[in-house]
Amino acid sequence: MRGNSSPIASTQQQASDKLAALVARHAAHPFRKPYADYNRAAFDGSMAAWRGHGEMPLVIDACCGVGLSTMHLAAQFPDHFIIGVDQSADRTGRNTLWHGELPPNFIRVRADLVDYWRLLHDTGIRPVRHYLLYPNPWPKIGQLHRRWHGHAVFPVVAALGGEFECRSNWRVYVEECAAALTQLSGKAVACEAYGTASPITPFERKYIESGHALWRCRAML
Repeated sequence: MRGNSSPIASTQQQASDKLAALVARHAAHPFRKPYADYNRAAFDGSMAAWRGHGEMPLVIDACCGVGLSTMHLAAQFPDHFIIGVDQSADRTGRNTLWHGELPPNFIRVRADLVDYWRLLHDTGIRPVRHYLLYPNPWPKIGQLHRRWHGHAVFPVVAALGGEFECRSNWRVYVEECAAALTQLSGKAVACEAYGTASPITPFERKYIESGHALWRCRAML
């Protein structure tokens, strides 16, 4: 193995017993924070790009980072349009190692996902596929509310529907995400071991090369 990434260290060894109550509270009280203007502009621009491709089936690559996963998904699903969203202007504007001609059916967008997800929901736009690949795990016990499944916006994510997939190298994160999706959707969602010979994100490659176990959950919402 060539990687030197350290495994996630946390005193939390299983899904939080506070998760169910937190998810229920968020589901009962919709998130009403006003939209930021730059997020509206980013959303409108990405929707224009999507419509310019004939409103192909839509795929959201959330927390896309530099967008390598977005490009891989665009190549994997040439008859879909992939929107990679990340809050970092540096990452979404960075050149990414890609071999060959770039696929035409994607766009990278700098936006806060809290607003972007809600704008998708409020405008009635529903992705057919939705990826959350290796988000920041926030592994300290007191950081549950910082994990996406513990955030007030997560009921909106579940309500967007489509085929949802989350991956992480921290099993607890995926177990919690699966539990939150089960609670919100009423469908059984499980954490499962994941492996691939063709990593599609820089983190996925680094974790594999470092010998980490990978985990994922998938749900048809």
